[in-house]
Amino acid sequence: MGILSWIILGLIAGVVAQALVGGGFGLIGTIVLGIVGALVGGYLAGSVLGVADVTGINIESIVVAVVGAIIVVVVYRGLTGRRRRGI
Repeated sequence: MGILSWIILGLIAGVVAQALVGGGFGLIGTIVLGIVGALVGGYLAGSVLGVADVTGINIESIVVAVVGAIIVVVVYRGLTGRRRRGI
């Protein structure tokens, strides 16, 4: 996958993950969240579960990246104690 594909996949995954679990990381933070989520999700899905891998911009890769991004947000909040406002 090229760098542009990683950025687009990261943006899509980051936006979906933030819509599901909240965030407020800004545009660059959202892209980084999605890219890191794609790496985490790809590692977990490919190595641990043997199910899928991030191979491009397709539904399977987006789902893997979103799940990874959600895991990253949850771990980040657990380590920093940061929570959404209003809860």
